[in-house]
Amino acid sequence: MIAVDPRNTSRTCPECGHTAKENRPTEEKCHCLACGHTAHADTVGAISVLRAGLVRRNVNPA
Repeated sequence: MIAVDPRNTSRTCPECGHTAKENRPTEEKCHCLACGHTAHADTVGAISVLRAGLVRRNVNPA
C-alpha cells in the first residue's frame, strides 16, 4: 500500500489536470470548468489517488 494525500483528489480533472473547488458543484458531480469533462466525483477521486500512488511508486521503486 502506498499512502497519498487525498486533498483535492475529487476536484482535479482527470482529463486536463485543472483543480478548483468549483469543479465539484455537488456532492456527487465533478464538472471541470477548464475543459468541460464531467464524471462522478468518486470516480474522479479514485483516478487521482491511483495516479498519485503510481507516481510515488515510480519515484520510490520497491
